[in-house]
Amino acid sequence: MAGPTRLSGTILCIEDDPVSMELVEAALLGYPGVQLLKAFNGQDGVRRALEEHPDLVLLDMHLPDMGGLGVVRLLNETISQTQLRVVLLTSEPFSIEVVKAMSLGAREYWPKPLDLSRLAGALARALAAPEPAGQRRRM
Repeated sequence: MAGPTRLSGTILCIEDDPVSMELVEAALLGYPGVQLLKAFNGQDGVRRALEEHPDLVLLDMHLPDMGGLGVVRLLNETISQTQLRVVLLTSEPFSIEVVKAMSLGAREYWPKPLDLSRLAGALARALAAPEPAGQRRRM
């Protein structure tokens, strides 16, 4: 079994808070196979997701130009057609906005600040090849 440093893929982090972005960047330093793309607002994040086809999008729910739900709505077709994985980042408790975003295809939500001790397992799940429809394991 490959160790966590063997993870590979491209992650797009859509986050307007510089400290949170630096935390994600620092956490990914131990993963040389993971490339980090950055966007600091929703519009730029949507553009980069559509142009650069990341394996995973880490999406802040509160951006200066639109909410995370708006980003997920704009990426909904891409999420369903390409199985783009979107993980919501939020400092709020589970909310109706998170539920709506997940109903549109977001896979998980991670509370902020990110728990770095759990990041490796979460990245492994998020960057793993998707299972065929109907074969997903229930947790």
